[in-house]
Amino acid sequence: MSGRVGDLSPKQKEALAKFRENVQDVLPTLPNPDDYFLLRWLRARSFDLQKSEAMLRKHVEFRKQKDIDSIISWQPPEVIQQYLSGGMCGYDLDGCPVWYDIIGPLDAKGLLFSATKQDLLRTKMRDCELLLQECGRQTTKVGKKIETITMIYDCEGLGLKHLWKPAVEAYGEFLCMFEENYPETLKRLFVVKAPKLFPVAYNLIKPFLSEDTRKKIMVLGENWVSGMFSVLVNYVTQLTYMSPETVVPKPQPQLLGELSYSRGRGPQSSTYILYNWKKKYEHCVQIARGSSHQVEYEILFPGCVLRWQFASDGADIGFGIFLKTKMGERQRAGEMTEVLSNQRYNAHMVPEDGTLTCSDPGIYVLRFDNTYSFIHAKKVSFTVEVLLPDKASEEKMKQLGAA
Repeated sequence: MSGRVGDLSPKQKEALAKFRENVQDVLPTLPNPDDYFLLRWLRARSFDLQKSEAMLRKHVEFRKQKDIDSIISWQPPEVIQQYLSGGMCGYDLDGCPVWYDIIGPLDAKGLLFSATKQDLLRTKMRDCELLLQECGRQTTKVGKKIETITMIYDCEGLGLKHLWKPAVEAYGEFLCMFEENYPETLKRLFVVKAPKLFPVAYNLIKPFLSEDTRKKIMVLGENWVSGMFSVLVNYVTQLTYMSPETVVPKPQPQLLGELSYSRGRGPQSSTYILYNWKKKYEHCVQIARGSSHQVEYEILFPGCVLRWQFASDGADIGFGIFLKTKMGERQRAGEMTEVLSNQRYNAHMVPEDGTLTCSDPGIYVLRFDNTYSFIHAKKVSFTVEVLLPDKASEEKMKQLGAA
């Protein structure tokens, strides 16, 4: 049995009745707490009454703390309205709302330097509530219960800039919020025009997704227009406009509002800049004048991504990445293969961050260079991570590329 209204086993019916009795004290505070609503929480916790009740009560507190009941009337800050892309663009075969997110041109760093993370998260909460509201309208319109949404993630242009750690962490917070407070509302998620970097990006967010959510993700790849387009069209037929030649959904005016396209560059005006990002680093070293500091990371297979952040105190610092040519011994910069050329960075003014996709296995050396300074020692704080691609997604990408 699916655990949905009209398809319940005797045990599931009993669990639903008991669940309603257990949470009857909070039901008046919830919008439309019918059987469909309660069964979402039961399915999310495999009909475990204790876990389902704990989850729902936590959601009630979430609604109070975030003032969710009035969030639709709240307007996001101007910079978010201008530069956060995505929107609703139609309905699928069953009448469920379709949300289209455009990832490539999004300047996550610019947004996070220009708006608070809480405002960004609140904007996403507002989107969730607007979609649920649209589900209610569709229920009335089509004459059957609509309680799920279809999502399309357009990943054309997804690049290393999107792996910026604070942005990934902020998106992880949103995914956790969505999983905990809007369970069983995702019907299907299509990832279209996924580049080769997608398996690495997916591996970063995968820990925030439940196993059930992961099963709802379908990756269509870069070549979805030729060959895979029919998969999406057969599933989503009521988009206002979509064709293999011009894959651009146009929103209907009567829907949630215009589909927002990021303009390719993030907020430039100093009006929007709030503050320098406050970072916490894993390591801190003092580099003597005329000296350098090396840290080594072993890359076992191609496709891994090195991600780093660093800041210096008082003055600039040099930074470069090299690949060792001899194992088991320290090498000078000139003895190694230069992968990222050494440059001096004003990391004392603005913290530096970056990523590198490693095309070859081996020992990669991140080198902080203070050899040019004959007077000042430098204090450098840094964090370095090795990001691994998700193997299943990588294999899927290879299959799509060969198709």
